[in-house]
Amino acid sequence: MRARIDNNVLFLHHEDVPEFKKGGSVVRNSYFWALRSIAGRARRAGDWEYESEVWLALARMLMSFTESGYLGYRETILEFPLSQGEIPHVLRDVGTWE
Repeated sequence: MRARIDNNVLFLHHEDVPEFKKGGSVVRNSYFWALRSIAGRARRAGDWEYESEVWLALARMLMSFTESGYLGYRETILEFPLSQGEIPHVLRDVGTWE
């Protein structure tokens, strides 16, 4: 998922966050609700926002879904632009460069 940090807020690109689909995959819908539940803001057509206070929980959740094997790697990894600078320590296990 494309990600960026601005003013200590992590933004996930709205086109990369999972979609809720009624009658869809239980894992994907659970992933959607888990990500949404800790987001500071999760607008339908906007980037999802996560304050630094929840980054540890986000990292643990992403790692858990990655290790489950039900979702693709690109769906559970944070892809930062090279211009972002250093990836915060708490997000290094689930972050990479685009």
